[in-house]
Amino acid sequence: MVIAVNTRFLVKDESDGHGDIIYETFSRITKLHPEHTFIFISDRPWHDSFIFSKNVIPVITGPHGRHPAQWYIWYNIKIPVVLKRYKAEVFVSPDGICSLTTRIPQCLLIYDLAFLHDSSFLNRSHFLFYKKFTHRFIKKSTIIVTLSEFIKAGIIKQYKTDPGKIEVVYGGVNENFRPVIGEEKENVKAKYADGTEYFIYTGEIGSNKNLLNLLKAFSAFKKRQKSNMQLLIAGKPGWKYEEFLENLRLFRFKEEVKLLEFLSLGELAKVTASSYAVVYPLLSEGFGKQTLQAMKSGVPVITSANSAMSEICCDAALYADPVNYKDIAIQMMLLFKDENLRKTLIEKAKIQGEKYNWDLMAGLFWKAIERTKAG
Repeated sequence: MVIAVNTRFLVKDESDGHGDIIYETFSRITKLHPEHTFIFISDRPWHDSFIFSKNVIPVITGPHGRHPAQWYIWYNIKIPVVLKRYKAEVFVSPDGICSLTTRIPQCLLIYDLAFLHDSSFLNRSHFLFYKKFTHRFIKKSTIIVTLSEFIKAGIIKQYKTDPGKIEVVYGGVNENFRPVIGEEKENVKAKYADGTEYFIYTGEIGSNKNLLNLLKAFSAFKKRQKSNMQLLIAGKPGWKYEEFLENLRLFRFKEEVKLLEFLSLGELAKVTASSYAVVYPLLSEGFGKQTLQAMKSGVPVITSANSAMSEICCDAALYADPVNYKDIAIQMMLLFKDENLRKTLIEKAKIQGEKYNWDLMAGLFWKAIERTKAG
């Protein structure tokens, strides 16, 4: 079988949701199935480390897609040419966009439907593109892969899609995320939090990520508990970043909030594993790898009582209404005051975290590709 894969998010030294999935799943799939040929299609120069095995053929075709008009050309004009040239039998697109002009069966990964819940993180042209074409991508694809039952339910409800064409394939996390103990943990706290315990949020940094409610919750916690607990916010600047910085500048406890931007993956893993708890109060989330990273790191989780969070964490987390900062603060105080609860959540997280790994995802993703070929 000749399998073409959209790998435009596979970029050296840049880790994001789509790129992680492509790297982790196809580095495994290509090696496990040497009898098949994989055409890796990108819109930018290749790095040799992405040629995972001898059955991978890298292909570059422009234009480099930064805007919807370029996306449309790439998927609907350039991609079909490559598929025809290499006689591809399946096209796998892990970024939620498929070709509307090819007749080859397509396996489409839909990472989330965030644009339906909050369009503020997209510029207008991107939002209009997804709003106009997502239903056509879903209809055109042969098989759809999602990362949670929550996303699957959203696709079925919003786009009246046959449940039988949607496969739920849970993701994994990088192996750097593991528990740390003793001196290593104390060194991390000394380096980043003045030697004190700290709550941490990891992910994109911007006011659209509900971080203002997290600041309010931390303020309520500080006023009630009178502790030296700090709050670390670790990630890359995102949409409305400057707006968040302005709010932080006016925040009463700003000296006890640390921004950690552009940490390496290894350092992020250490900072996560050394925290008192991960607080991840997003308004909408399709998978939430940050909560899974926390569970793999042996750290308690406080997260939103909606989206896919309860599906991923089950009883290994505390849940709050993300709109109500007082509710978030209550969960932070509950965890702080009850060490037995914290220990219980850590033990449950170890068990829950074992359910998610890249080997399992690669196996299930391969089955979805086989289903795509069978039609």
